Amino acid sequence: MSRRCELTGKGPMSGNNVSHANNRTRRRFLPNLVDVTLASETLGKSFKMRISASALRSVDHRGGLDAFLAKAKDVELSDRMLAVKKELAKAAA
Repeated sequence: MSRRCELTGKGPMSGNNVSHANNRTRRRFLPNLVDVTLASETLGKSFKMRISASALRSVDHRGGLDAFLAKAKDVELSDRMLAVKKELAKAAA
């Protein structure tokens, strides 16, 4: 399972561990991913996904999964969530 958020596209970043003696060794900063089930009011379905904690806060702030996907950029979404977004657009039309 990849360490990538399905809604925002956040993935691992790299950087350095810096010791007190200023020695630098490479390290990875992993996103804070959580397994959640979010419901779509329009489709009447629930979707299990692995998203970052900040994306979960953004979904709550925007008023649910449907509102978040309506404003989300297609480049950031996973293939599965892109299909859900298209399904939502078809249901709304």
